[in-house]
Amino acid sequence: MEILSCGSGSCCQVVDSKWKSVDRCFNARQSRFPTVGNGAVYYTKTICRNGSVRFHDNKEQQRVFVSKRMNCKACSESYDGYVIGGEEDVTDISGIEESATNVVIPGLPDGSNGESGAAISSCFWEWKPKLNVHYEKAGCENVDSPHVLFLPGFGVGTFHYEKQLRDLGRDTRVWALDFLGQGLSLPFEDPAPRYKEGASSDGNASSWGLGDETEPWATNLVYSIDLWHDQVRYFIQEVIGEPVYIVGNSLGGYVALYAAARNPHLVKGVTLLNATPFWGFLPNPIKNPGLAKIFPWAGTFPLPPSVRKLTEFVWEKISDPASIAEVLNQVYAENSTNVESVFSQIIETTRHPAAAAAFASIMFAPQAELSFSEALCRCGKNNVPICLMYGKEDPWVKPVWGLQVKKRVPEAPYYEISPAGHCPHDEVPEVINFLLRGWIRNLESQGSISLPLLDDLDFLKLVNNSRELEFIREGSRKSAMVRFLGSTFSLWDRIRSYIYARSVFTNSATKSQ
Repeated sequence: MEILSCGSGSCCQVVDSKWKSVDRCFNARQSRFPTVGNGAVYYTKTICRNGSVRFHDNKEQQRVFVSKRMNCKACSESYDGYVIGGEEDVTDISGIEESATNVVIPGLPDGSNGESGAAISSCFWEWKPKLNVHYEKAGCENVDSPHVLFLPGFGVGTFHYEKQLRDLGRDTRVWALDFLGQGLSLPFEDPAPRYKEGASSDGNASSWGLGDETEPWATNLVYSIDLWHDQVRYFIQEVIGEPVYIVGNSLGGYVALYAAARNPHLVKGVTLLNATPFWGFLPNPIKNPGLAKIFPWAGTFPLPPSVRKLTEFVWEKISDPASIAEVLNQVYAENSTNVESVFSQIIETTRHPAAAAAFASIMFAPQAELSFSEALCRCGKNNVPICLMYGKEDPWVKPVWGLQVKKRVPEAPYYEISPAGHCPHDEVPEVINFLLRGWIRNLESQGSISLPLLDDLDFLKLVNNSRELEFIREGSRKSAMVRFLGSTFSLWDRIRSYIYARSVFTNSATKSQ
């Protein structure tokens, strides 16, 4: 596929350090999730304006501001990508905790602010005969920037990271791939035809992989964690060609951690977005060969007759648009998120003739050779940097799982975001992109650039280490609260930031005299 060109833009272009009085506005939020009625799918529209501090500024360039939400003074100097405003008092806002601060971050490049996102290229890579991997990339012209690889959760694909590709691709080389058996990485041919000469007389003849005879290329094919680990490893080696930062959501988080544990030389760091801490029910044949023999089938082709019937019955239920809409409503806590595109692309994937059999293979695949806990331990021993970003309102992988990871890897920064559910990268992409950029900058600078939300004058005064991040989306002002738990080294980041900010303040005061 042809590589499309795109313009790169800096993470934040800071201009104009003046503050103006702020006010607070409250507006109702409505859900924007698909609903189903009369056999068709409908959507309700949304007008979302979150109650938050408002900054008035007429410039059209991207900005990042740091402010206190109470009376304060600050110096007119820039610091680590932020602007600390002029020496003006900020109006008191009643009912606001003094420990809370507000940070205004860039919105997505949607054209409304004069900025366009990076162009995305859609490609296929033939990893093995008949096993074609679909992936997307952006920002390939950013030759001096790091590579970032995004891994999707179960049931979705590269389309779930479009907001990251278009935004981060302006200044970073960004990749996203579909796991085999998902998205557009489904086979182009039937792995187990029902009949060589014609269609079956029973069941759904249009479905692939439900026959009695397996094609040679599909022998021993199982859509499992170990297969996806191999897929990621070879993709980094053969397609990207350099070590990467891996970001994974849900199932993709497990695979990201697994890949880093087995191949630390290929991974510069791992970001877990509500990563699932377990996957698979059947024992691994390498780890527990004796126990694995008890189970007659473990996700290979062809599917046993009883499994075929079960698959056809279950697939009819879970691939129904009403069921998919219900799941999206459950896992998306940020109700203003537009899920129309995600919904339609999930529906399109379920209509692929190989989707039902691939689903059965995934559900009956054995557990990974390394558990999530073992992979985490191995990453720790290999000093692989880990960053944790979790949506607070996730009904599946609740923040307690992220906090358990934090206890195992105390040096990992932990960001808890609200409102956000199981897919924070799609619900609050502005926040995730901001935090991810900052974390990568911290690692690339070997710590000379502070972690996100650790680099302003008043951080040491915060009680609960929480910030409200505000951004513009589709003309409306929105915000999300981010709670931060630092690492054992974060204290030094705080001290360094505090000393630096105080020195800037002192120098500014001296010059003004």
